[in-house]
Amino acid sequence: MSFKTINPAEIKTQEMHAYMLGSIAPRPIAFASSINKNGEINLSPFSFFNAFGSNPATIVFSPALRGRDGHTKHTLDNVREIPEVTINIVSYDMVQQMSLASTEYPKGVSEFEKAGFTPIASEKIKPFRVKESPVQFECKVNDVVHLGENGGAGNLIICEIVMVHIHEDVMDDQGGIDQKKIDLVARMGGNWYCRAHGDSLFEVEKPLTSLGIGVDSIPQDIRLSPVLTGNHLGMLGNIEQIPDAKEMAEFNRSGELELLLQDVHDSDFALHRVASELLSKHEVKKAWMVLLS
Repeated sequence: MSFKTINPAEIKTQEMHAYMLGSIAPRPIAFASSINKNGEINLSPFSFFNAFGSNPATIVFSPALRGRDGHTKHTLDNVREIPEVTINIVSYDMVQQMSLASTEYPKGVSEFEKAGFTPIASEKIKPFRVKESPVQFECKVNDVVHLGENGGAGNLIICEIVMVHIHEDVMDDQGGIDQKKIDLVARMGGNWYCRAHGDSLFEVEKPLTSLGIGVDSIPQDIRLSPVLTGNHLGMLGNIEQIPDAKEMAEFNRSGELELLLQDVHDSDFALHRVASELLSKHEVKKAWMVLLS
């Protein structure tokens, strides 16, 4: 594998920007509503955004200085005057309107009106919420960290969440947010977005309650398999211990191993192929049994 190596100091800001946005993705979108001292409201999306703590509940987004002239965005100007902002989460049903709101309308023009969104009053802060957003965070701005003076420089707006509003339509029976219902979108490079929906959603078991053996503890003939991928090895390494002889004997007596291998022919890495199919269904223990048989 060969690499293209780039020194940011030797290329244009726009080029570096494109490389970052094309590779640091997908990025969640902060649809930020702010207001200035004259009561003029602004609504603008930012994909330099994420969560950074839950006690206090902290989120950060960054309106960069305009690349072409170094001017500040209206959102940054507003939070300097009134340090409050509503962060509205973007779902697929509103992505086209959200994109329209990113147009650089003149100061004083309401993106709520231009993009067709419904402003609703917040409970603890002045900026309005976006009714169409599935989750809305009312925030006070605790700090603004300036990262530079030239075009493209970030300005980290550090926000503390003081109130949360969640549409009941995206909640599950346990009172949490259902990832299949919320239908989130995220920013990629260029004009590209992605949608967290359908087959693009998948689960990875977190190694929080057990200490996995690690890939380095997997027998070499399995670890170096041309069939098994890095994801497969990660799953195999996330067990507490490799099945022992007693477990293997019980599995053999159950007849399940014979059933799994009934159509397997004596060919190179045949067991590895069966194991890969089991791993694709998250049947890790069975995959180990097949590999050790």
